[in-house]
Amino acid sequence: MQLVDKKEIDFSNISVDTYWNFGDNKEDKIHKIHSYPAKFPSFITQKALEYAERDGMEIKKVADLFCGCGTAAYEANKEGYEFWGCDINPVAALIARVKSRKLEANKLNAYYDRIMDNFNVVSAPITLNVNDRIKYWYEENQIIDLMRLRDSITTTCKNNSYYLEFFLCAFSNILKPTSRWLTKAIKPQIDPHKKIINVKLAYQKQFRFMYRANEESGVNSDVDVRIEVANSLELRGEGNIDLIVTSPPYVTSYEYADLHQLSLLWLNFTDDYRVYRANTIGSKHSNIQKDLNSLNRIGSKIVEPFLVNDKSKARAIKKYYLDMQAITKVTHGLLANNGMALFVIGNTEYKGVHIDNAQHLALSLYESGFKKVYVTKRKISNKILSPYRDENGKFSSDTTGRKIYNEEFILIGRK
Repeated sequence: MQLVDKKEIDFSNISVDTYWNFGDNKEDKIHKIHSYPAKFPSFITQKALEYAERDGMEIKKVADLFCGCGTAAYEANKEGYEFWGCDINPVAALIARVKSRKLEANKLNAYYDRIMDNFNVVSAPITLNVNDRIKYWYEENQIIDLMRLRDSITTTCKNNSYYLEFFLCAFSNILKPTSRWLTKAIKPQIDPHKKIINVKLAYQKQFRFMYRANEESGVNSDVDVRIEVANSLELRGEGNIDLIVTSPPYVTSYEYADLHQLSLLWLNFTDDYRVYRANTIGSKHSNIQKDLNSLNRIGSKIVEPFLVNDKSKARAIKKYYLDMQAITKVTHGLLANNGMALFVIGNTEYKGVHIDNAQHLALSLYESGFKKVYVTKRKISNKILSPYRDENGKFSSDTTGRKIYNEEFILIGRK
């Protein structure tokens, strides 16, 4: 780890630290129960805990302000630490809660058998009132079967929320495979040649996998885990968290509301998934009008090239950096004295402009009151690379000479 000089922040010569590149153990199966974009590597939390304890910290409570699908939650709990986390996306919070519990095998089997029995006998629902966005993604037969399955799950498990969430999580993960959604696409698009998968068979396969993952889970049921749906920008600090391990979204990166629209709609979290766009950090859908002078010097430098030629993008980037400056203040307030915050963040590029998220975050940490900020760099390995946008601003996976960001930074702030 290298101490960051807040007066002269320059990460160009930071070398890769192999300690943060790979985990020591195979990732637990529970981390694969639901697809999730740019998933946080499980070993990062393990390494963070090890690093903090080696640095003399006494850890009781761990948190994640962007908990996503709950990787940090599971790993912290597995090691016996109390955990609190939040995410603005209710689908993410659902997955995270399911990963953080270990359920009884005999009850899982009993509920599953009843769900399948009810699915086989329930009448086919009328699809006339289905959300138009659902009709866009599915054939009518798929819609009917998914409605029957969802209704069977909710009816069967209505009196036990833990098991209800387990089976709804399984339902959520078959929504893309049973739709016309292009497999592994990083933005929503229809695959006109996709072979549509049978709903019942897909769910049976998903349940079997999740059942095995639950059996092998290392969840410590005696340790408290709380995961809430909340906007991290609105949190107020209590100063009772020892270690925060988190990976915020990147500017010009994924539109998470768009990518989770099927689950948001099918699970009745919303009638219009777009409502989640405006408040999501890193979203291009912003109407923020705050003064540019509120940005720190690195944020201002990055936004400046876009002010003349791409005001819409300048507005989105400005929102992202103002939000990240606010997040560092929230983080500082949540931490106990001498607490530690570890951020995993990468840089990106848009229309030829290098967008240095890491340097902006480092300065923001200092300006929010952190006494010391350290930085190192890791290679991205078993994870989809941070998406690259081509000269027209569109996502591209082209690897023929165009810059793909296969590195990211570890930033540690000490309160």
